[in-house]
Amino acid sequence: MVTRVSRSAAGRTGTCTTLRLDPEHGLRINGESVKLRGACVHHDNGPLGAATFARAEERRVRILKEAGFNALRMSHHPMSRAMLDACDRLGMLVVDEAFDMWTSAKSPYDYSLSFPEWWERDIEAMVAKDVNHPSVIMYSIGNEIPETGTPSGAAWGRRLAEKVRSLDGTRYVTNAINNMLAVMDELVRFRQQGAGINILMADAGDMMNAVAVSDVVTERTAESYSVLDVAGMNYSDSRYALDREKFPDRIILGTETFPTRIDRNWALLQRHSTVIGDFTWTGWDYLGEVGIGRPQYGDRPVHTAPYPYLLAGCGDIDITGHRRPASYYREIVFGLRTQPYLAVQRPEHHGETFIGSPWAWSDTIASWTWPDGAPVTVEVYADADEVELLVNDRSLGRQPVDRFRTTFETTYEPGELLAIAYRDGAETGRDLLRSASGPTLLRAEADRSVIAATGGDLAYVSLTLTDANGTLHTSADRTVQVEVSGAGVLAGLGSAAPSTEERFDATERQTYDGRALAVVRPTGPGKIRLLASAPGCAPVEVIIDVQEENA
Repeated sequence: MVTRVSRSAAGRTGTCTTLRLDPEHGLRINGESVKLRGACVHHDNGPLGAATFARAEERRVRILKEAGFNALRMSHHPMSRAMLDACDRLGMLVVDEAFDMWTSAKSPYDYSLSFPEWWERDIEAMVAKDVNHPSVIMYSIGNEIPETGTPSGAAWGRRLAEKVRSLDGTRYVTNAINNMLAVMDELVRFRQQGAGINILMADAGDMMNAVAVSDVVTERTAESYSVLDVAGMNYSDSRYALDREKFPDRIILGTETFPTRIDRNWALLQRHSTVIGDFTWTGWDYLGEVGIGRPQYGDRPVHTAPYPYLLAGCGDIDITGHRRPASYYREIVFGLRTQPYLAVQRPEHHGETFIGSPWAWSDTIASWTWPDGAPVTVEVYADADEVELLVNDRSLGRQPVDRFRTTFETTYEPGELLAIAYRDGAETGRDLLRSASGPTLLRAEADRSVIAATGGDLAYVSLTLTDANGTLHTSADRTVQVEVSGAGVLAGLGSAAPSTEERFDATERQTYDGRALAVVRPTGPGKIRLLASAPGCAPVEVIIDVQEENA
């Protein structure tokens, strides 16, 4: 058993957190076994770009916490102080990560050129930043480092891990190893062994998992894993059961996993005490790696999308902070939601073969506003035996639930769509969608009416297109213009549109699925006035009061 006593910022007053790891109980925090419901988060704040504001970080942590996550992995650099502060306050556990490369380059002129000179000082800076934050339970010394499958890489891993331990012996050390990348030079040999690598290439997830359980991975990564407290594995859930047999004392963390496989992965976590958590790629969508999670149709998926694609498209939560259907599915899998969830596939691709990557969720949104008579596929997520679907009180029958979901085929007609979940014949919950009807209205709502003049505070103003009853109109997108006056400026204006040439620093933006988001930064005490307008809609305004922090 490996025990760590973590003295955090609160530790200055005598408070401490006890962390324990062992194969029988997994991770225990203050004596309680904990499975990490993890989200990988990238560096940017959506419409704000890579800028860090205290309020932006807190908002992101809060939304992720409300969506059911209890842990974040910063990918792939040390977490900002502002986000650590938010994790401390809100009770979010942290795996903080140092590097995305060591000595082997991933792109021209990257950090590998500076690593030999700077690694030690950068580790020291990260640990000094983190050591008094109670949210930090683990340090990651790297992400998908190619040399982890070599003796020199294992030696570097030991050097890094021991350096971290010398600075902070109260937390654990991991390394997010991609087992396929660690043996990339042997993939030709792997093919010759009859693994059918060309066929497996059709699904990146199957390919990575097939390589991960090979003997060459077992042999070549053993030393790199042996220097760690926790074996971080990216896209290698096939090793969870295997390593329980081959390495019974090895504690595993799924440091990066496919969002489409959370149901299977979570079942593996419940089955194996040696696997302590799952970190999806990603909890929050991000700028870059464009289109890896986009829906695709046809014969064979293409990894990334062409210009002007902007977003990865694989986050449970979009860049504006809106929860996508995958987020609610995950919440149900985690056992945190008893109510079913309705999501409808966009009808324009009805009948086509979906071939998205393992990062790609189905092309669904929670909307019942479509062209009249369009054939649609309705998805229902539920922890139940069966689900009944009703359109305008007319039952379409019941369907059994498999892997927390079921589907129905129907034809769109305006009105109400209702899903009722049943277990052992008794209703366990229901979810309802209504069609938007009548004139389209523009609405503006600030997340808070009072903000602080200093300290990195921001106001987030949701801009939505709805009907008179407040039902979101997902099929009425138009350009919204924003004007900010008074004691603040417009810091960013964006939407979740995955492909666009629009700028975040502009004063107008096309809504996406009926939504846009304005971010306002205060310039001093006083009143901020945001005026929003859109074609065919009456203008709306929001007043935000900016006060001195001690007011």
